[in-house]
Formats: sequence, structure tokens, C-alpha cells
Amino acid sequence: MAEKSVLIFIEEAYEDMELMYPKYRLQEAGYHVVIAGPKSGYKYTGKHGYPCLSDAAIADMKEADFAGIVLVGGWAPDKLRRDPKVKTLISEFHQSKKLIAAICHGGWMAISGGVYKGVRVTGSLGIKDDLVNAGAIFENAPVVVDRNFVSSRNPDDLPYFMKGVLEVLAKM
Repeated sequence: MAEKSVLIFIEEAYEDMELMYPKYRLQEAGYHVVIAGPKSGYKYTGKHGYPCLSDAAIADMKEADFAGIVLVGGWAPDKLRRDPKVKTLISEFHQSKKLIAAICHGGWMAISGGVYKGVRVTGSLGIKDDLVNAGAIFENAPVVVDRNFVSSRNPDDLPYFMKGVLEVLAKM
């Protein structure tokens, strides 16, 4: 199951396009996508009002069940990065050298997971200082791929982001 499943975290005020576009592109490519939030079966509302039902609770997730993780932006990452299980899962994905993909403010979760030291990344310019202070090497580009890490700046970068995500997953 792990090689064909991808995890996406959700919380209130997620960036609608940064969750839905990857979800559907991954499904089109044959991946099973699990949307996990603090509560299973809960309807979370995006920044722009789009609802999304969580498939599972973050507390029940295991890194071994997935090929990678997508960390979406919006205001949700500021809440999710405080969850010890979120940080542990991101660290476990890093230790297993699995996909860790972050877009926009999603990089905040990777920072809190302690996985960006020495990694080339991009992200929202609003978190550039946070990325640099976490030891990341910031590049202002539509997408940056560094080993198993993929990052992008904002919703306009989604086509580049998903091309990078799918390329990294194809190598796993």
C-alpha cells in the first residue's frame, strides 16, 4: 500500500487550491490520497470557503503506509505544526527518504518537523526568513526539487509543484 498512497494534512483555513489540485492530480496518476485532520470524518473549510471532509485522524496515521506527504499552505500550517504527531510523521518521512512536498506556508510544518537543514527549498516569501533560520537554502523559484523534497511558492506554481511531486514519486 505505501508505494501508492500519499498523505495530505488538513485543518481549518487550508489553502483550497493547494489541497484540491494535488489531491486530484495524485488520484489521476493512480495514487490513493488520504486527507488527515485532527478529527476523522470532519468537514474542514478552506480559506476561500471550499469544504473538504477528512478521511482519517492524524493521530492514527503511520509513515509506513505512505510513499510521501504533501504539506499544503493557507493558515492551517500554523495550527498543524504545533501537533506533536505532525512533527513526528514529517521526521519519519525524512528518515525514510520519502517524498516531503510543501507549498506556500506548508513549509512551516517541515520547519517544525526539523527536516529542512541544508535542504534547497522555496516557499511563500512570507516565510522566507523562517526557512532560512531553520537552515534551509532558499531559492525564489516556481519549484525546487532537492532529493526527496519538493517545494513551491504559491497556488500559481501548482503545475510545476505537481510535476516535481510526480517525478519524485516515480523514482521511489
